[in-house]
Amino acid sequence: MEHKTRSELRVTIMTILYQIGVYTKNHIEYEVDEVIKEVSPIDNEFVKEIVYGVLTYQSELDAVANRYLDGWTINRLGNTDKAILEMGLYELIYTDTPNIVCINEAVELAKLYSDDSVRKMINACLDKALKEQENG
Repeated sequence: MEHKTRSELRVTIMTILYQIGVYTKNHIEYEVDEVIKEVSPIDNEFVKEIVYGVLTYQSELDAVANRYLDGWTINRLGNTDKAILEMGLYELIYTDTPNIVCINEAVELAKLYSDDSVRKMINACLDKALKEQENG
């Protein structure tokens, strides 16, 4: 069984969140576990934890994003960009992953999958959210 790094698993998580975003926008019913299995046949706790975490706290995450996306709202982002940002914010706010790792991982994904202007927005949004976390 191949062992994936957390960076590789975040690509999987992004893909799952992207797919769920597409289903949601198109009012297609889905089972979260089924979507996870489709994208990632290998059972992985990290993947499940982050996917379920993002879905559970989505409204809170989107509220944080909307506070810091300058002149934008998260729903104007493409599904991939939204998935990257929600995952980054979730890890930053709700997990023990070191803050710098949360931000770097999200920015690296955005470099690969988002255009430059969106990458900058994601980076700025996460930086502002981090400052809020640090200042309590």
